[in-house]
Amino acid sequence: MPPAMIIAALASGGLIGTVLGLVGGGGSILAVPLLVYVVGVGSAHAAIGTAAVAVAANAAFSLLGHARAGTVKWPCALVFASAGVIGAAMGAELGKAVDGGRLLTLFGLLMIGVGLSMLRPKRTSEAPDVRLSRATAGRLLPRLVPIGLGVGLAAGFFGIGGGFLIVPGLMMATAMPLKNAVGTSLVVVTALGLTTAASYALSGFVDWLLVGMMIAGGMAGAAIGIALGRRMAARKGLLERLFAVMVIAVGVYVALRGA
Repeated sequence: MPPAMIIAALASGGLIGTVLGLVGGGGSILAVPLLVYVVGVGSAHAAIGTAAVAVAANAAFSLLGHARAGTVKWPCALVFASAGVIGAAMGAELGKAVDGGRLLTLFGLLMIGVGLSMLRPKRTSEAPDVRLSRATAGRLLPRLVPIGLGVGLAAGFFGIGGGFLIVPGLMMATAMPLKNAVGTSLVVVTALGLTTAASYALSGFVDWLLVGMMIAGGMAGAAIGIALGRRMAARKGLLERLFAVMVIAVGVYVALRGA
């Protein structure tokens, strides 16, 4: 592997890890464009498969920090992840059947839509003490399961962790605060990434050397992201808006290049 490619892979992994640690999602949606246009992976399917493995590993590393901080709502995470894994397995099979150029165009359009949705004001009142139990199952399960299934389908199809969809999905389903949705989402990102990665790996669409480079960069990035998140908690809204604008800009570029 050329030195320039190694540096690009390490830097890309670092960026993904930083974003995952900082806002709990969004790093994965940058992984495929970074692999294709920065690292130089020639196949869209190989980029998706490689990104899925790297994102799952980086999300798992970020999860450790959030779990220690006690921000993970485990019962909600496990139900959401279980439904998402089923959707991700289905989505991955559909994604491999789509032409690479068309897949990148659809991916870019998804990025634009997600970025625009992130700019919309959140009107849901928070429920910090929400938890999945026998008493709340009748109210929460009908929300967690279908939203998890839909997010998993998109995650598998596009080879993304789906954190940028999982965080608002968890808040919509349970009204948990953002800090809990961020930590909880990483459980789901890890599960969905592993499901998509397994599907693409079995089809030979994973560059394991690149995966190692991106994980190495991602571990450092995750530590930075978690530390920044604690220091910049008061400016979380501004960070999310800036990230949304970046997602839209990258989405436009990816859609045009794919077309």
